[in-house]
Amino acid sequence: MHAMILAGGLSHERDVSIRSGRRVHDALRGSLDRVSLQDVDTELIPSLRFGGVDVVWPLLHGASGEDGSLQALLELVGVPYVGTTSKSARVAWNKAVAKAVLGRSGISTPDYVTLPQSLFREVGAEHVLDLIVARFELPVVVKPARGGSALGISVVHKREDLARAMVHCFAYGDTALVERAVEGIEVAMSVLGTGDDARALPGVEVVVDGEYDYDARYNPGRCEYFAPARLTDEQSRIASETALLVHRTMDLRDVSRVDMILDSEGRAQVIDINVAPGMTETSLLPQAAEAAGLDLPTVYRELVETAAARGPVTAT
Repeated sequence: MHAMILAGGLSHERDVSIRSGRRVHDALRGSLDRVSLQDVDTELIPSLRFGGVDVVWPLLHGASGEDGSLQALLELVGVPYVGTTSKSARVAWNKAVAKAVLGRSGISTPDYVTLPQSLFREVGAEHVLDLIVARFELPVVVKPARGGSALGISVVHKREDLARAMVHCFAYGDTALVERAVEGIEVAMSVLGTGDDARALPGVEVVVDGEYDYDARYNPGRCEYFAPARLTDEQSRIASETALLVHRTMDLRDVSRVDMILDSEGRAQVIDINVAPGMTETSLLPQAAEAAGLDLPTVYRELVETAAARGPVTAT
């Protein structure tokens, strides 16, 4: 079997993607006939068509890797791949759309509003900011409506910091999602499998010095992780059931990570869905797998073998 790991790309998260790809590549080298590491460039399509590739694992983070575009390309080529289909990835990538889908299934997410950058210019930014404060009160979380790795995210505690947070957000996308900040235990729940066969791994609790931003996520020292998370049995049950419900409701495949906050009322508030979780040395899914007593190379090989056996996505 020839498995191709896709990593890199041109998004803001290129460096993280390369680190994820290298770690998975190295973990698989001893258990498959051939494992190659490929960037997304002009050599990709010829390599897919004529390079004897049996299965692909796309590990691009950010827009092209998680918004369904790369998955759609792989479907056009007709090669099996690990992970969620293009249609489901497209829905999960848009945070506002994902929230609407989850809400219809009774899954809690923080109250929110989405606002395009153009609206601020048309009606006056200060007026819009006043409405945000009146509606949600502070603190609020400002984030790009489409994005990952905490890029462009700010937690705003003071009215005078809100405009700066919006500018920071718009540097990474043209639409901002502003949601009520939720206090509680931040837990990342990883899921392996598809449909009824999906299983939730132990939660990883994230305790961070300051905001859980890009630097905190990928540079050791600012975050403390507890794997498994320090939860009661009831909290663990709620977190696992919520992650599985999200995975199935969003029609995700193979691997996902659901980030949530367990609030004081015992609810799991979903704050993000990841269809291409990071696999770096500080990433949360590998920590969850190790907490479950799983051997990472074996987990990765099984994901690749499952995708190869499933075959390419067929048109519907």
